[in-house]
Amino acid sequence: MLRGSLEIDASLKTGPLKWTAVGRSDREVLTTYEKDLQDLARAHTPGGPGSSLLSQYNQDELREFYVDTDVGDRVHLRLGKQQIVWGETDFFHPTDLIQGYDYRWRSFVEPESDEVRKPLIMANAKIAVPEANGTLQLVIRPGLDRKRDIGNTYDIYGGRWSTQPFQGVDFLSGILRYDYDHPYGKASSPTGGARWTAVAGPVNYAFSYLNTFTPDPVLNPAANPIGKTPSGALGDFFFPKINVYDASISSQIPAIDTIVNAEIAYQPNRYFNTGTGLPNGTQGSGPVIRKNVILTTIRLDKELSLESLLGTNAASLLSIQLFDQWIQNFKSNDDIVAQVGWSAPAKRHDTILTAFLTLNYMNSRLNPSLAGGVDISTGDAFIIPSLTYTVGNHWRFLAEADIFLPRHARTSPAQLGQSTYGLAGFGNHDQLLLRATYQF
Repeated sequence: MLRGSLEIDASLKTGPLKWTAVGRSDREVLTTYEKDLQDLARAHTPGGPGSSLLSQYNQDELREFYVDTDVGDRVHLRLGKQQIVWGETDFFHPTDLIQGYDYRWRSFVEPESDEVRKPLIMANAKIAVPEANGTLQLVIRPGLDRKRDIGNTYDIYGGRWSTQPFQGVDFLSGILRYDYDHPYGKASSPTGGARWTAVAGPVNYAFSYLNTFTPDPVLNPAANPIGKTPSGALGDFFFPKINVYDASISSQIPAIDTIVNAEIAYQPNRYFNTGTGLPNGTQGSGPVIRKNVILTTIRLDKELSLESLLGTNAASLLSIQLFDQWIQNFKSNDDIVAQVGWSAPAKRHDTILTAFLTLNYMNSRLNPSLAGGVDISTGDAFIIPSLTYTVGNHWRFLAEADIFLPRHARTSPAQLGQSTYGLAGFGNHDQLLLRATYQF
């Protein structure tokens, strides 16, 4: 990857109204590796976006355009195209589901979530309730966005972030299609939610309800269609609407001087693909079923005094997170697949443990860090060492290595992938990233 990005933020105040616009232009040079992938797609699966990779990586976009105003002493309104963040944003997002993410140019390991989150046209109201030490937030998305702006967008066209072993295979050449007008997930349908955040003594807490689109697409399989007949040879991806009920708390544990955050989200009647089909393998083309799901996140943040040991100039931050997806009323004979295109059966619990440590040197201008994670049930893991260096008020340099350690990576499309789970799809995706940012 050789990529450049220019982002410009502009603001203007007219009386009680404050206007904000954020535009971004991205340009890439087609590397020799990407040209090889593009040539493969053109030769074997022509006609889709994989035959022109720069069309996916080069973008000119008005990412945000909104207006802020106050209504009385308690109500703040923000209207227009914007980003709204609820809950956790590190690696996994049990509640941060108002908007999807665009993972086409960099998948999973992009630390700046604002760079890949898809802004949407929404009305966002925050109502202060000082009597209860809290704030009520109401969000309405009327459905005026582009259809492709809902849900997560992944590289399934054979580019640099397609999962192993499908680099150079363009599934959007007619094999699969996106259906944004499916009756169970119509992109133009309004969505929205409400969130209450407050403080009670030493505890911060929140409750929320959200009606949104499932972040990851579900396959409407040609062999077992649901709702409508798909147009893709194997089926169509669609984003079903779901309800999400969430509660979270955050507080300090004085005995260990640690901040603990716990978040639990309940998603009733979520859609799942079935069809492990072993020993032959149907890889997700079975009937679509629905299950209730509980997502849990526990995070511990602690400052470590490592100045005398490592020569740092300030306390270091250690953060440990545990993420779990629990499928309710799980039955192995439901034959749920962990992911479409593989024959690995889903598990009742999908649990991932992650952690990172950040150090501070040179008055906190030089910051080495180490992050890592492991899928507890499969042993698939990743390690991300990085170094950030800030020069003056404008320049920021980043060096980062993303190292994936899959236990059961799929090496050939002929394999069924009966032991291949999410993190193993990043096999052969190790990378070294060098990034220079100038803020003006």
